[in-house]
Parts: sequence; C-alpha cells; structure tokens
Amino acid sequence: MNLLNDPWLPFLLKSGEVDYRAPSALADPDVINLALPRADFQGAAYQFLIGLLQTALSPKTHDDWLDRLLEPPSVAALDKVFEPFNSAFELDGDGPRFMQDLDPLEDVKNATVSGLLIDAPGANGIKNNTDFFVKRGRVDAMCDSCAAIALYTMQINAPAGGAGIRVGLRGGGPLTTLVMPELSTARLWERLWLNVITQKEAIQKGQQWSTPHPEEPSLFFWMANTRVSDKKGTEVLPEDTHPLHAYWSMPRRFRLLFDEADECTCDICGRKTQRLVRELRAKKQGANYDGPWLHPLTPYRRDPKKPNELPLSSKGQPGGLGYRHWSGFVLNDEDNSGAIAAAVLKSYIDSKQPLVTQERRFDDNIQALLREARLWVFGYDMDNMKPRGWYSIEMPLVEIPQGQQGKLRAWIQQLTELARNIAWMVRTQVKNAWFSRPSDAKGDMSAIDSQFYDATQAVFFKALIGLQQSLQDAPSAPHIPSSVAENWYFALKYEAMRVFEDLALSGAHESMDLERATAAHRQLQHFLSGKSKGSKVVSDFIKQGSFDPSAKAKRNATSAATTTGDA
Repeated sequence: MNLLNDPWLPFLLKSGEVDYRAPSALADPDVINLALPRADFQGAAYQFLIGLLQTALSPKTHDDWLDRLLEPPSVAALDKVFEPFNSAFELDGDGPRFMQDLDPLEDVKNATVSGLLIDAPGANGIKNNTDFFVKRGRVDAMCDSCAAIALYTMQINAPAGGAGIRVGLRGGGPLTTLVMPELSTARLWERLWLNVITQKEAIQKGQQWSTPHPEEPSLFFWMANTRVSDKKGTEVLPEDTHPLHAYWSMPRRFRLLFDEADECTCDICGRKTQRLVRELRAKKQGANYDGPWLHPLTPYRRDPKKPNELPLSSKGQPGGLGYRHWSGFVLNDEDNSGAIAAAVLKSYIDSKQPLVTQERRFDDNIQALLREARLWVFGYDMDNMKPRGWYSIEMPLVEIPQGQQGKLRAWIQQLTELARNIAWMVRTQVKNAWFSRPSDAKGDMSAIDSQFYDATQAVFFKALIGLQQSLQDAPSAPHIPSSVAENWYFALKYEAMRVFEDLALSGAHESMDLERATAAHRQLQHFLSGKSKGSKVVSDFIKQGSFDPSAKAKRNATSAATTTGDA
C-alpha cells in the first residue's frame, strides 16, 4: 500500500458520511474533517497531513501562505504535488518502507501488532497479570490502514520503553497544539493549512533549508540504513537533520508483517479486509534524539536561569488541561517564565493574524478566519511508559493587538494566580471538613481542583475577551479593567462556595461533622474576602481591581453568567 496513492484515510464529508480516500482528498471542498477510529489516531492523522503539506508545499513567505489559504489547490493538483514523494511512502514491499527499518530484522522474534498501541499492556504487564483495565488480546489483527496510522502514532509519540528502546523526538507523552477554525463545518483544508508555517519558521538553529526530496535520508530516515544508537556519540541532533525531519521522526525500529487471508475483521476499525497485520518485528537501539529539539507543533518550557539546559516539551498531567494552561500554550515568554509556544502558534499570532487583518482593509471579501479560531490541545498523560489517560480540549483564541502580548500575559497570570490560590483553599477546607486530621489524609484530591476549574472555565474566556477588547480600546491601561476583575473575582467566589458546599455539606448527616464543616466554611469565607491570614493574593487583586468585594448582588449575577456562559 502506498500512503499517498491509496484510499486509506477516513474523511468526514459535509453530508455526514465517512469515505476512505487518498490524502489528496483533504483539498476536496466537501471534506470537513478526519474520522479515525481512535482519538490518538485522529491527532496523529492531523499531524501526518500537516507534515505532508509542510513537506510538499512549504510556503516561502506569509503572503504565499495566504494565497494558498484563499485559493486552495484542487485534488488533482495536490496529487501532482505529492507524486514526487511516492517512493518514501510505501508501507510494504522489498524496498524502503514508510517509518520502518530498512533491515528486515530477521534476527528478532515476532511480536503481536498490538505493540504499536501506546495503551496496550507491555510484556511485564502480561507476565505479571497487571493488565486490569486495558486487557491483552483486544487487538490481534489490524487492517493495513490502521497499522499505518498506528505505526505513525507510535513513532511521533514514542514513550520510554526500557533500556535501548528509544523515546520520541519530543520526549514521551508530548502535547500537540493546533490552530483550528471556529466553525465545525470549515473545510479540512483550512484546518490543516492554518498549521503550516513558512520555510524560515521551520528552521532550527544549526539547520539549513533545502528543497525536500524523497531520497533525502536526513529527512526520511527509513530511506537509508538505520541510525543505530548502540554507541556513544550516535545521538541525533537538530543540526544533523533536514528542518522538516521533526514531522517524520523515527525513534523505534519496526518491521510490519503482512498476511493475505480470507476475509477478516480489523480489531480497531471493524472493517472487513483480506490483508492484515497480525505481527511485527521490533528491535532496540533506534535513533536516539538529543539536543535542543523544538517540534513545530508542540509547546516547550525551559528555565530562563539555566540557559544551557535543554527545553522540555509540555506533557499531559493528572488533572487534565484547561484555561490555567492557556497562556503557556499561546503566549511565548521564553525570557521570563520560560514558556515557548509551538511554532504554529507563534506564526499564527505574530504573522498570520496581523496579515489577514491588514489584507481585509483592502479587500473585505477576505474571510476573517483568523479572528474566529480555536486552540486544540491533545496528547497522552504518561507515567514513564504507562499511559494514565488521553486529553483533548479546544479553547478559544483571541486576536492580540501588536505589542500587547506581554501585558496580556501579565494580566492572565493575575487571573489564573487568583484562581489557583482559591482552588487550593477550597481543597484545603474540604479536607478540613472531611477529616479530623486533614494533614494525615492520603489520596489524590485533584478532583476537587478539577471541579472548580471546570466550573470557572467559561467565565475565564469571557474575561479573556474583555482583556483583549480593553487592550484594543485603551492600550495604555496599566491594570486589568475594573469590570473584568470584579466579574472574575465574584465568579471565583461563587463557584468556590458552591463546590465547597456541594462536597462538604451535602453528605449524609450521620457521617458529617457539622462543627468541622461549619468552621471550614467560615475559614473559606474569610479567605475569599481577603481578610484572613494568607489571603494576600485575594486582597491585592481586590485592591488593584478597585471594586467592592462585599457587593452581595454580584453573587446572583455571576451565578447566572456561570451557568449560561459559553467558552
């Protein structure tokens, strides 16, 4: 199967139907999305197509990018653009195979194809019978389409796997951040092209741009002998590769084994097929990525006080993703907080958004697509080599006035810092209400924080829009607008009390210690008023916002806004 010519990807059409087509179908106006059978496959398929467009159609300038956005190629034209790369996208055969070892690996034992799935139990889990939740034997056979995307998913997300089993270029469990159109009916072309950057933006330190070629081994490692990492000094650094190699990283050594059989069912997508992958061969010592890698689709973080340390990719964490992470994903702040936004986000905010705004002054027929965009964040939450969960969330993006990123970042930090402190106090007082010795209470209490953050998310994004409008209307304003600060404070206060009362005061009376609960309730109220010991963050926020924290009418108003708000 050739991954550029054959109809192996499921596309969602405007009609609601799903149709398997070749990648060039992404240019069809009737195609609005992908429809992969697993969430991690869906995210990987987006990255596969973005990488394909980046490789075959990398724009030289942002004007070139805008031209393509406004006048997409036809399916036939895209087929011609992809055609020169056909040889690098053969999934099987005697020659080079897509993301597989050039060596047939006949010196290793065959393993089950489920080894391509990050959430499949490992050898130790099966041996020790610890596969309690994700059982062995769920996936014994894959069609060639599912095997292809499973292979790609593993290579770009490869977690730690033990001695000699290499982790992915971004580290285990990396998050991916993409820019998405607001409208659910937007063309797939728009969803993908929003995340294609210019050639210059794709280049990392020490790299040089050259026209991508299918036989270029520094771009597609599988087109040449394996870069074995069994010795010191064999690490793969950014300057050793083509600027676009990050989209096609290959840390693991695999060889898929294809079976021709009577009609069988794929264990993942459920389709009938006569060509299955039941087994594979895997070997240690694949490409060992090291150095200051910055994948264009992933946010990073570094310690500004330790400039010689390598940047670390943002990872999924227990407790999920939400508005408290928004600033770190969107607003680049390498010199202060150390947050490094993904190149696609920097390109969108610094170049694409202003370009479209400027062009609309001369041609109001240009769609204001970039004003109506969302941030899509997804990835595994990994505990070393064990997945704890998969996260996927969309959050609004706003147009940031030129030169105001720093101020917006500072204001958002004030909002999220207030929320963080209040969430901590809610959790503390719930524990005080529940336990006679709360400091000795064990267990994960992060669900309390998550409940509070979920309840305040819609209000945060309303506040974000208020901040953006203020920066446009009054760019010299030194502080968060009083109205925004006041609404945010009362929303947090209301939800803090509601969450506390829901958890601490709504249980069976015989199991509740009313004296403890009442004392905890009182302490929470004092903290929220900014008058108790340790509530300086609250009192400072009230003082800077110049509003009256005792305005009782705000409670009901905020309650209505919270329950009806839409992020």
